[in-house]
Amino acid sequence: MSDGKLVHAVCNVTEAQERVSDEMLLRNVAEGDKAAMHVMFARHHVRVFRFIQSIVRNAAIADDLVSQVFLDVWRSANKFESRARVSTWLLSIARFKAFGALRGKTHETIDQDDLGGIVDDADTPDVALDRKETNAILRACIDRLSPAQREIIDLVYYHERSVVEVSEIVGVPCATVKSRMFYARKHLAKMLVNAGFEAAAV
Repeated sequence: MSDGKLVHAVCNVTEAQERVSDEMLLRNVAEGDKAAMHVMFARHHVRVFRFIQSIVRNAAIADDLVSQVFLDVWRSANKFESRARVSTWLLSIARFKAFGALRGKTHETIDQDDLGGIVDDADTPDVALDRKETNAILRACIDRLSPAQREIIDLVYYHERSVVEVSEIVGVPCATVKSRMFYARKHLAKMLVNAGFEAAAV
């Protein structure tokens, strides 16, 4: 499967396909089923893109790395071991690709898309503006955390991963994940108060 075909592999997914588990899809992918690969890509590419972008801070690089992640999935689906969810395995691959790209980068990152800045169409302009400003402040505070703490916050709160799943993705013990999350939340709360948020709300 070429890069070009994979990037444009988002296809119409039937209700029956939507009910197929990730594990079943991956087994089919391992057998060379391109339709299953298309469904896998359609189901997970946005989450993978957002996760990578939160690390590399560059939309163009993230987009390229998403293609690489799913090419790896296509090539190594038969190596998946069911010790973790497929989505957790995907984020592990994505993390490896993202940090590999960071190590090889020689230029500054240029994109600062706000992952939390999606506006609800039902909001009034004032509410939407307030939410956008709040999200911008929150993201700015998160960006000031250490890379290790920022990664934990992103995985737990933006990608809704459990402590066990974060441990699998990052490759550290659960106790370390909990410790990083505790200190990250503590530092984040302090920064938010300094930014003008009420302590009780934080």
